Amino acid sequence: MKTSSSSLAGWEPWMRRALRLAALAEGQTSPNPLVGAVVLDSNGILVGEGFHLKAGLPHAEVGALRQAGSDALGGTLVVTLEPCCHQGRTPPCTEAVIAAGITRVVVALKDPDPRVSGEGLKRLSEAGIEIITGVLEIEASYQNRFFIHRVLNGRPWGTLKWAMSMDGRIALPNGFSKWISCDESRGWAHRLRANCDAVIVGGGTVRADDPLLTSRGQREPEPLRVVFSRTLDLPKKARLWDLSVAPTLIVHGPEVVRPKKLVDHVEHLEVPSSEPRELMKALALRNCNRVLWECGPTLAAAALKQGCVQELSVVIAPKLLGGSSARTPIGELGYRSMDQAMLLDLDSIELLSSDVLLSLLIK
Repeated sequence: MKTSSSSLAGWEPWMRRALRLAALAEGQTSPNPLVGAVVLDSNGILVGEGFHLKAGLPHAEVGALRQAGSDALGGTLVVTLEPCCHQGRTPPCTEAVIAAGITRVVVALKDPDPRVSGEGLKRLSEAGIEIITGVLEIEASYQNRFFIHRVLNGRPWGTLKWAMSMDGRIALPNGFSKWISCDESRGWAHRLRANCDAVIVGGGTVRADDPLLTSRGQREPEPLRVVFSRTLDLPKKARLWDLSVAPTLIVHGPEVVRPKKLVDHVEHLEVPSSEPRELMKALALRNCNRVLWECGPTLAAAALKQGCVQELSVVIAPKLLGGSSARTPIGELGYRSMDQAMLLDLDSIELLSSDVLLSLLIK
């Protein structure tokens, strides 16, 4: 395969534009990746651009080539991910690139999907197209970390989110928790849900809080609301059972002697065991690239121990709640020495009015 890695920096401005285009579809493309593309004519002038909006719709390369039309002949395609070479819901992008007369393809990231995995670039190279790879590869990998994680591990990327006081409490000793965070933080939480494919809670959260778990209209359709229950001890009435607002799925293990469905129109799914890793496998099969854990301390601890969480999103409010019996975000992890502690990398810090938002990656 004919490839080139020379003069990568010269292509970075166009690749940054392609990455910005890809970001316009955040939270909408699962199980597909985020992809953006630009087409330059033979003189290096922008003549087309596009991004993948959602699964089943044209890929970014096709949209950009359609916009460019005949001006693509002899030109360059700059794309954030290797063009696909297989027939899925849409035709292979490699054939569209070849048919358009493109002479150079600049790629940020090779596609980890085993159906592609370098074969797309090989097909283009065999057609006589110059290939340049690795332009802003780190940035492109970060942008598509959810997709890459699912493809490589067979389960979605997990984000665990909570809001707490300065002394690490998520509720008062009497269980009262509304509201620890400020209005701006709650708006951020809705945006976070909009960028996830599913939101997960346990039965205890449903019983205690009766949550709605929607993006408040910031995503269409709303993310799947998942109730993961070991006992199916769930209330007969709950806002999650209103499917006119958003879809809901009740998931449980085989040990539950399932009674008559609590609500006939809410789907139930049995997984091999009542463990978070089995839930994540099931959600990967339902085309989820990223899921949000908004659960209580016990389920949060289980998800962490089983590698079902890759990042933490923590809102810290400038309040002291006190109380030795007050709830903390995470239950027992079983550590007995400091060298067992889970290590984190700080990804970002953001101010949300009076609150502080920490984004942390699990090492």
